[in-house]
Amino acid sequence: MFKRANANDGDHGRDWITHFNFDQDNDFSNNKLNWKNIGAYVDASRNGPSSYENWRIRPTLYTSLIEFMDGGKNLVLIYHIYHALDKNAAGDYQLHDWERVEMLIKNVTGSPGNGESVAYSVVTQHKRNVIRHQGSPQLNFMETSTGKHLMIWQAEWSDKLAAAHGQELRFVVDPYSWIAGRMAGSNAELDLNNDDGRKNVHYVFVPQGSAGAVSAFNAKVLTYATADQLASRYDNGKTVTWPNVKRISYELQDLADILPTHWQYGGYQTHWLTAAQQDFLLESPILNEFGLAEAGTGMQRFYAKTRDIENEDDREGYIAKKWFYGTYELNADASDWGGGGSGAFHDNAWASTVVDSRGQTRASASGYTGSPSAYWWQHDYFVHSGQLDSTEGVETGFWLPGQWYLPSNGGFDGRWVQLFDDP
Repeated sequence: MFKRANANDGDHGRDWITHFNFDQDNDFSNNKLNWKNIGAYVDASRNGPSSYENWRIRPTLYTSLIEFMDGGKNLVLIYHIYHALDKNAAGDYQLHDWERVEMLIKNVTGSPGNGESVAYSVVTQHKRNVIRHQGSPQLNFMETSTGKHLMIWQAEWSDKLAAAHGQELRFVVDPYSWIAGRMAGSNAELDLNNDDGRKNVHYVFVPQGSAGAVSAFNAKVLTYATADQLASRYDNGKTVTWPNVKRISYELQDLADILPTHWQYGGYQTHWLTAAQQDFLLESPILNEFGLAEAGTGMQRFYAKTRDIENEDDREGYIAKKWFYGTYELNADASDWGGGGSGAFHDNAWASTVVDSRGQTRASASGYTGSPSAYWWQHDYFVHSGQLDSTEGVETGFWLPGQWYLPSNGGFDGRWVQLFDDP
C-alpha cells in the first residue's frame, strides 16, 4: 500500500491506516471524533507517557477468504483498508472509510506458488469497482521469498474533486523492479491507472507477515514509542525522495471480528443505528478464534448504519456493503462514473429477478425460494467472471450453488469465521 499524505498544518498521522478500536474504548461511534486528535497523540508520544499512551493505532487490513470448487479450487480474497476518518465532497468529515481490494485466485493446488494465478483484482474508488485482469500491465506485484504482493496506491483524506482524493485506491502501473531501482534516492512517485502524471508517495504500508516485504522496505511497527518518527508531515503536493517515505507494517484481522457488533443481540446500539437493517438466515453461527459462537443460527437481524457521536454521518457498515455479497458492478474506467455506481445489480440480486451466466437466480442457486426481497441466505455470494456487461443490472458470473461452503465440498465461507488471533 503506497499512500499519499495530507499531513501538514497539524494533521500529521491522519493518513495512517488503523483499526476499529484504536482508542481502546470499544465504541466505534466516537472514532472520528477521537481520530481528529491523532496529531496530539503523535506530539504527546514525543515527550513520553500521556493520556494517549493506551491507544493502539495498529495499522490493519480486515480480510476474509472465500474458497470454492469450480473446475478446481478457487479463492476470493477480500482486503478492507480501514480509516477512522474521511472527507466528502462538501468538505465535511465522515466516520469510517471502507476502501477494499479483492482478488480472484484460480487453480489453487497445495501451497502457494504451485501454479495458481490471479484472474483479476478489483479496487474501490468511490463506489466504482475498478477491475484489472491477469496479464494487464496495470496489475503489478512485488515478489519476495515470503509472498507475492499486489501493489496499490491510495490517495490522502482530502476532499478535492479534480484529482484522486478521499483515500480512493488505484493500481500501480510501475513494476516493482523499477521502484526498487529508485529506492536509494529518487523522487517517491508512481504511475497509476486512469491518471496522468506520477503521484506522490509519503507512506508505504507493508504486511508484517511477509518477512521479505518488511525487509525490502525496512518497515517499522507503529507504536506509541515510534509514532513521532513514523508520522509524515507533508502536504499531498510535496514530493519527497524514497528515503524520506515512512515505512510501516500492517497486520491482518478478520471481517468477522466486526460482524457481531452489527447483530441485534450483539450490542449494536453502541456502534450502529437501526435506520438500515439486514435479515440473514444463518445456518452456522459466527465463530471467534476459539471456535465459540458470537452470533446464533436461524433468522437473524443485523443493523448497518454508522452511529456517529457527532451526528454528522450515517455511512453503511460491512453487513450492507455490496462487495460482501459479490453484488457490486464492475467498471473498467476509474475516470468516470459510468457503470459501477448505480446499484441496480445489487437490487436485482436482492429481489432475485435476473439469472446469472449459468441460468440461476440467487434463490434458485441457494434453494431458498422464500428469500427474494425478504432476507439474505448466509452463504449467498456472486462470483464475477471478470467480464464487463453493458446492460444495467446484469453482471457476468454465477451464484455459488447449494452447499458450496461445506469443507466436504471443498468450500469455506470465511466472511463468518474469525481466524486471526486478536492482539
